[in-house]
Amino acid sequence: MVETTKRHEYGTGRQELLGATVRVVAAKGLRGMTFRAVAEEAGVNNTLIAHHFGSRDKLLAAALEWSGEQSILGADLSDYANHSDAFISALSENVMTASALEVFQYEMILEATRRPELRPSVKNLYERYIAALLPGLAPAGLDADSDLGRAIFAALDGLMLQFLSSVITAEQMRDSLRSLHRALATAIATD
Repeated sequence: MVETTKRHEYGTGRQELLGATVRVVAAKGLRGMTFRAVAEEAGVNNTLIAHHFGSRDKLLAAALEWSGEQSILGADLSDYANHSDAFISALSENVMTASALEVFQYEMILEATRRPELRPSVKNLYERYIAALLPGLAPAGLDADSDLGRAIFAALDGLMLQFLSSVITAEQMRDSLRSLHRALATAIATD
């Protein structure tokens, strides 16, 4: 049997595999993520996975890093404190069009509770999100410290999780984000 694969330009195979890993895990969970499933989703031979990553865990760690980069690019977290309407629109658009990124990340976060070797990658993901949020705090009159950044991001993260699990609607998520922004603005005004 002849295996057919798409032809990819040099250097794009790795990116295709990362995106395919995110999509497969978002759709099938970590138990459904096999080299074969990822290769089929990416349209490449599954030997390319071993070539680029060597192991399933290295592929997952790289996909987690990549998915965080994509999410941060999709909604500039530093805009939240200063330009909440623009940020809320960007975040909503990002979640509606690229929810696989966030679903994949939550799968990895939960898996890290059972597999300690994944915890450094998850910790790095959260540190990068908080670092992306901090630059917007000082111009908004807030202390740009990691404790506040962590608290604000925890609220954003929780709302995202509630939305992705259909506990709240997109409109409820946006309303909650606006309420959080008003609470921050009130805290600034009373300082």
